[in-house]
Amino acid sequence: MTEEKTAKAKETFATLCSMLDNKGWHYNKEEEDLLIRSGVKGDDLPIEFIMRVDPTSEIVSFFSLLPFKTDESKRIDMALAVCVANYGLKDGSFDYKVDDGSILFRLTSSYRGSSLSEELFEYMLMVSATTVDKYNDKFFMISKGAMSIQQFIEAE
Repeated sequence: MTEEKTAKAKETFATLCSMLDNKGWHYNKEEEDLLIRSGVKGDDLPIEFIMRVDPTSEIVSFFSLLPFKTDESKRIDMALAVCVANYGLKDGSFDYKVDDGSILFRLTSSYRGSSLSEELFEYMLMVSATTVDKYNDKFFMISKGAMSIQQFIEAE
């Protein structure tokens, strides 16, 4: 990796940390990995997340792994629910692993040839947290059989 890419990644990470500091956000910083770990209390389930600057691909990613796995008997229903949810999203997407039933929300932004602002990082954080909060309880109910896929589709 070039020194220029490394310097740009560190600059981007510093801007991300500055936004969090300016908002009074509590977080754990792993500078060597250009990674932030934090969370927020949602309306129902907690939302833990990672924001990471990747100097190789020159992107910033927001990741939130939902705190449950889908029961094996509901994994096909969950695949359909994730597809339905993703279709209506304006930014970001849910990644679903059928083999273990885990769901991850991901939102990325490239800084290749540009600089990202604190406002963009705030947007990434707020849109991601809002999206995860909107769907995590519904996905959880589907995973446990408390909501049918048909009910989910009708609500969407």
